[in-house]
Amino acid sequence: MSPRAILFDLDGTLHDRAATLRAWLAEHTARFALPDGYAERFVELDDFGYRSKTEVVPQLVNEFGLTHDPQALLDHYSGHMAHAVPMPHAHEVLRELRSRGVRLGVVTNGWAAVQLACLDRCGLTGLVDDVVISKAVGLSKPDPRIYELALARLGVAGAETWFVGDSPRNDVWGPQQVGVRAAYLPTGHGLGGEVPEVVLKDLWGVVGLG
Repeated sequence: MSPRAILFDLDGTLHDRAATLRAWLAEHTARFALPDGYAERFVELDDFGYRSKTEVVPQLVNEFGLTHDPQALLDHYSGHMAHAVPMPHAHEVLRELRSRGVRLGVVTNGWAAVQLACLDRCGLTGLVDDVVISKAVGLSKPDPRIYELALARLGVAGAETWFVGDSPRNDVWGPQQVGVRAAYLPTGHGLGGEVPEVVLKDLWGVVGLG
């Protein structure tokens, strides 16, 4: 049965976070004249965005023996969403699904202002029907209640909904706890940051819309 609704993760699913981070790091390292290896180590410590930059940046300053003020480096990170770009084919996929009458939502962990800015910068805001952001609702993936909330806001049942994302725990295990089928996109966690060019484009075949 084709889904009535599809919920998407944001970072690593609709938002090409790896590309965004690379672009920001190029600017960041040039602006602060940071040493070779800094960018690569930042990516390692960042852990796909799951580790707080308030831990990552001081550790980098210490490891590389930098004289920079950690707060200055952190302040520069606050503007990294200026580099945000969508995943290849994200717009195409969302428009196609909407044309078929599928309800679309985003469920993401993070701060509301940052994630809303990401959606807007990527041109995704007008392509989805609802956005649930953890810090705005007081719930975080994989808490089953955040998926239940997303379903209620779209007015759909778990059995008629799919969840698409790149985190085995947040986007596969979590949604399954409330009866939502999951489609795993190996766009980061399983591939060392390499993004398959057509994974997202093939989505409608995966969920029976082909």
